[in-house]
Amino acid sequence: MSRIFGAVRQNGYVVRDIHTAMHHWAGTLGVGPWFFFDDMALGDFRYRGEPSDARISVALANSGDLQIELIQPTNDAPSMYRDFLAAGHEGLQHMSYWTEDFADLYATAIDLGYVVGHEGTTGGPHGRFAYFQTEAHPGTVVEISDVSGPKKAVFDFIRKSSAGWDGTKPIRNM
Repeated sequence: MSRIFGAVRQNGYVVRDIHTAMHHWAGTLGVGPWFFFDDMALGDFRYRGEPSDARISVALANSGDLQIELIQPTNDAPSMYRDFLAAGHEGLQHMSYWTEDFADLYATAIDLGYVVGHEGTTGGPHGRFAYFQTEAHPGTVVEISDVSGPKKAVFDFIRKSSAGWDGTKPIRNM
């Protein structure tokens, strides 16, 4: 439990081949089902303060209450995901904390000296997210994610789908 951000709700893995990663997690580790969003545009996306047209494929599943996110950049637009891969890394890139009061937590992080690496939205204005430049060690980037809108319902559905999952239909295209 972070005294600043609360409980870690998601581990985000940046991968070069999302299909291979989903099959590994589902088959080898038994985690699933995976909800796959192919080649998504990110709303209002900014990388180091500048607009970027980054696109990603995303897969989401839960292991208990912890959401696992797989991310594969699908274009060459600047993002922290591209930076991570370009540095020779693949795997855990960030930990995400979820909040229903995004503006307050964002302001707290800024006041504490955190610097935004990239930020944007998924699913509209109540789907904001921000990644802070804390990559002194790979896998330690901090993300905060607004779950005050429809994103929370999607995340709840994914968590419920994983409870008692019997291994059938491991990948579900969205």
